[in-house]
Amino acid sequence: MTAPGPRHRPERDPGLQPERTRLAWRRTTLSSTVAAVLAAKAALHGGPSAIDAATCALCCALWLGFLALAHRRIRVLATPGTDGPPALAPRHATAATLCTVALAVCAVALVF
Repeated sequence: MTAPGPRHRPERDPGLQPERTRLAWRRTTLSSTVAAVLAAKAALHGGPSAIDAATCALCCALWLGFLALAHRRIRVLATPGTDGPPALAPRHATAATLCTVALAVCAVALVF
């Protein structure tokens, strides 16, 4: 019986993972767009008040911030690389999470 020798480790093959991640970013962007549009509709329905207009403006600003972050990440994921795309920076992940949660809170505040 022979001792196992060192095995050749193949290059990392990311497969379809970057494509799935890119599509997930697109779906999340679409859902945040729907939330922002519904928030704007709720704010303008029945005559807008100053608070509704300010909340709607905040929703739009949060949506634009998330859109910028998502677009940047989608571009990074679409760039061909040998080892796959780099990991999402923690500050970008935190910013995307905060934009998403704040957009949801603003949309709920406009509905109720």
